[in-house]
Amino acid sequence: MQKIELMAPAGNFESLQAALDNGANSIYFGVEQLNMRARASVNFTLDDLPEIVKRCEAKKVRTYLTLNTIIYDHDLSIVKTLIKKAKEANVTAVIAMDQAVIAVAREYAMEVHISTQINITNIETVKFYALFADTMVLSRELSLRQVKHITEQIEKEQIKGPSGRLVEIEIFGHGALCMAVSGKCYMSLHSSNSSANRGACKQNCRKKYTVIDQETGFEMELDNEYIMSPKDLCTIDFLDEIADSGVKVLKIEGRGRAPEYVANVIKCYRDAIDSVENDTYNKEKVILWMQELEKVYNRGFWSGYYLGQKLGEWSKGSGSHATQKKVYIGKGVHFYPKAKVGEFKIEAYDLSINDNILITGPTTGAKEFQLKDMLVNDKKLNKGTKGDSITIPLEFRIRPSDKLYKIVENKVEA
Repeated sequence: MQKIELMAPAGNFESLQAALDNGANSIYFGVEQLNMRARASVNFTLDDLPEIVKRCEAKKVRTYLTLNTIIYDHDLSIVKTLIKKAKEANVTAVIAMDQAVIAVAREYAMEVHISTQINITNIETVKFYALFADTMVLSRELSLRQVKHITEQIEKEQIKGPSGRLVEIEIFGHGALCMAVSGKCYMSLHSSNSSANRGACKQNCRKKYTVIDQETGFEMELDNEYIMSPKDLCTIDFLDEIADSGVKVLKIEGRGRAPEYVANVIKCYRDAIDSVENDTYNKEKVILWMQELEKVYNRGFWSGYYLGQKLGEWSKGSGSHATQKKVYIGKGVHFYPKAKVGEFKIEAYDLSINDNILITGPTTGAKEFQLKDMLVNDKKLNKGTKGDSITIPLEFRIRPSDKLYKIVENKVEA
């Protein structure tokens, strides 16, 4: 079995750094517009491309620019500009679903990856897109048995992409699932004139609804189930089967989620992939990974369509089921490199010794640890309050843009 490439989301520099620090092999990101998270995350700008690539190349991490929305004629000049700048910055590949994007990428000799929105479900479609792309994301609706059949046929028939390498198959591994076929949904466009297929989904499916009988006027609240809002996908408990299926890239969803989400999920899946490779993957480890994954944003977990189970794993609520949450405490002030101490200003709530804390920032990423020592207004105290200046021993540099949080238990209704 070839080692799986772990692909991480990056909605901003904090998440990008979190992905790099926790073992991602590749990252995918959007620039300004024309990506499927155009409104859900901050997104980078064209001017950020050199810095993104610089950080990733320093850790030998591949970079994928998402240009995977429907493209209209008035978008074509933007597409050409984005791809030209991506090529100049040495971005590894473009993720595309529109043939216009694929054509422009070929014009600039950029590697192309086919987005799940294309809805590849069979080997003949793989053969067709092999004329243009080296990596393809299969339809989210396929079972692992179907995925394995496709990867075996690629090997058997020696189906190669433009690079001359065998086509690599990518699948979704963890994160939000949409009830629509491979993400192609019109609910948001119909209700709000805001197209999900243009990266502007209003997430109608995550809401609670009341059904009304048009003949009698009888109303029925759909009790305890958000019937259009699936639980989040989680594959860490059958990752060995995924490796056996011949998948080469495992994609983690979450460009709209916080940097600590990226750090936590990437760390868990990095450990799991490494465990599968060195033959130490077991149920005991899976239990621990699941406990860690439950700490950050999630709608509950299920295995998606991969195992061929009965469908209908709906979320029980509109928000997160995370067992932990972060509470804002304050912001960075200064770092003293000789003493390796970071100074923070407390702007809200208290902070005490033995609290679990999180520090995030565009360069820092997401660092979480237990507070063991601190000075409060230059005095050794066990507790700091709003308005206090505190200093904390740190093994990493902080900056004034960094934020300090306390991690607390999150009580979720059953």
